[in-house]
Amino acid sequence: MDLDTKRRADRRLDIVYRIGAGLTGLVLIGFGIAGLMIRLPLFDTQGEVIAGLSTNGALSFLSIAIGSLLVGAMVLGGIFASTVCVAVGAAFVASGLVNLYLMSTDFNILAFSMPNVIFSFVVGLMVMTFGMYGRFSGGLAEDNPFRQHRESRHRGRVPAPRAEGVGGSVGHGSTDERLRDAAGEPDHRVEQQAGARDAAADGGAPRVRGRHRADGAAE
Repeated sequence: MDLDTKRRADRRLDIVYRIGAGLTGLVLIGFGIAGLMIRLPLFDTQGEVIAGLSTNGALSFLSIAIGSLLVGAMVLGGIFASTVCVAVGAAFVASGLVNLYLMSTDFNILAFSMPNVIFSFVVGLMVMTFGMYGRFSGGLAEDNPFRQHRESRHRGRVPAPRAEGVGGSVGHGSTDERLRDAAGEPDHRVEQQAGARDAAADGGAPRVRGRHRADGAAE
C-alpha cells in the first residue's frame, strides 16, 4: 500500500499542519512587507531594525517568498503541508547556524544579528514540530495514516517461510533419510544384523532379509 499524497491526512493532523504553516507564513510575509516599505538596501550588511529584528532588502524578499510557500501549504493542507513545515523548519535551523558564523564578517548579506539567529532557531524548531506532529512519533493511534503506511510496508518486507530442502540438493543422510526413518522403514544395517542372528541360529550362512539377487529373484 502506497501513501496517497493526494488524500488529506486525518482531520486533526490536517488542522495542526494548516495552523503551523499559516501562522508562520503570515508572520514572515508581514515582516518582509515592513522591510520593503522603508526601501532598505538589498545587501546592506548593517540593516535596519524592524520589530526587534535586523533586516535588509534581500532578507525582506526572502521572508515574503518563504511566507508565501507556507501560506500555499496551508491552503493545500494534508501531507504536503506537513512536508513543507518540516523542510522550512530545518532550513531555518540551518540558516541560524550559518548566519551565526557569518554575522561578524563581510559576508553577512542578510544583515543578521543575534536576535535574528535566535528567531531562526525558535521558528525553525516550532515549524518542524508542527510538521512532525502525528507523523514521526512512536505512540501513534491505530487509525493514523502514517502508522498504517509504515505497518503495511513492514508486512510487505517479511519473507515467506521456506520449506526445508526446497531448491537444494539432497545428499546422503539428508531429508529422504529422515523421512524414511519417520515412516518406519527398516534400515539396511538392521536387516543385516537380523540375517546374521538367523544364520547363527540355523547354523548356516548368513541371510539378508528382503534382499534380491542380481537376476531379480528373491533368496
